[in-house]
Amino acid sequence: MKKILVIGAGRSTGSLLNYLNTHATQEGWTITLADYQLELAESKAANKEHVRPISLDVSDEVSRKKAIEEADLVVSMLPAHMHIPVATDCVALKKHMVTASYISPEMRELNQSAIDRGVILMNEIGVDPGVDHLSAMKIIDQVRDQGGKMLLFESFTGGLVAPESDDNPWNYKFTWNPRNVVLAGSGGAVKFKQEGTYKYIPYSKLFRRTEFISIEGYGRFEGYANRDSLMYRSVYGLRDIPTIYRGTLRRPGFCRAWDVFVKLGMTDDTYAMEHSKTMTHRQFINSFLPYNPNDSVELKLMHSLAIPQDSDLMEKLTWLDLFTDDVVGLEEATPAQILQHILEKKWSLSKGDKDMIVMFHKLGFEINGEKQMIESYMITKGEDEETTAMAKTVGLPVAMATKLILNGTIHTPGVHLPITKEIYQPMLKELESLGISFVEQNVPYQGY
Repeated sequence: MKKILVIGAGRSTGSLLNYLNTHATQEGWTITLADYQLELAESKAANKEHVRPISLDVSDEVSRKKAIEEADLVVSMLPAHMHIPVATDCVALKKHMVTASYISPEMRELNQSAIDRGVILMNEIGVDPGVDHLSAMKIIDQVRDQGGKMLLFESFTGGLVAPESDDNPWNYKFTWNPRNVVLAGSGGAVKFKQEGTYKYIPYSKLFRRTEFISIEGYGRFEGYANRDSLMYRSVYGLRDIPTIYRGTLRRPGFCRAWDVFVKLGMTDDTYAMEHSKTMTHRQFINSFLPYNPNDSVELKLMHSLAIPQDSDLMEKLTWLDLFTDDVVGLEEATPAQILQHILEKKWSLSKGDKDMIVMFHKLGFEINGEKQMIESYMITKGEDEETTAMAKTVGLPVAMATKLILNGTIHTPGVHLPITKEIYQPMLKELESLGISFVEQNVPYQGY
């Protein structure tokens, strides 16, 4: 029997456990689900005969190592900053590990010791990063196999609300960690490349520099640049490509409205606000506006940011209850924490709501002197507010990678992400069988 230890019983763990439990008998697996909150682990493990819930404090080094030592493979569904102690133990104890998170510099530093110990540390195998790698590398390798040269690579992903559950002026609800949404783009200048020219977008301009994308049957989307696109030149073997751009999708109008929060400073997470516990929503937004005893908070906001009175921006902001006397109720909270708290009241999925994952790639290339382009997209909807598309597109790839490592299909030790044929071919095929598939179409070449 192969023993799998899953650490973390969060939002995407349900789909992961369903897959592992379904395949446990055939593959010869036993699964332990560990979480700091035993009740949460028990609820996720309910009705899954091959899953045993336990309580585990990952900050307790002795308990953590003991749990890892008993496993053959560890799946870390913890927040990204908590992976490294687990990964370090896995290398020391010669246990494989899978995580959906980006490869951090600290994780990369474990590469040689993982190779020396024969350990696989598989990262970036969720939806984005993850499924985007699988689908993009399939097309890139096809172009290379035909002797082609890549000229353009653009990739966008969005976790959105499905049209049938879209009932607010923002056309958005939280489907993933709300904190990541609030802090998106605040980690420094975004970098990418267009037509051979390096481009940089500071955080203050990020949500006003957007791309528009249309997908037949699903309408229009807007995308803003995501993190450092340049790092994927080496990952994808596109060192000399003239255009490479990765971004996040929202519905049109979202970014323009979100820019109000950025401009005011409401997404700042570096300091605590005085008297935040007793502060009202109205006082919160007023804290960032100039003093004027004669104007209302609404008027000061419109004057400060040159927002017309009849702008739909004010409709969006008013709908969020930003101008009410509701009390924040958070002790010594940062602006970003207060904003997140307010948004969660309005953007949480309601009972029966469905979310939607949208992924879009545009790949331009040249074969035998002819410029060509392929557009590839994937749309996946959730079943309800619990069984979400986000949970499915994160949890299933993690589970499939676990299977491929345990059965020896993935066998090269070291720190990896899923970009080789031995990984993406079987995973894309199985994802398609589960309803997560891509539509590819040839379109006229569109350069800049």
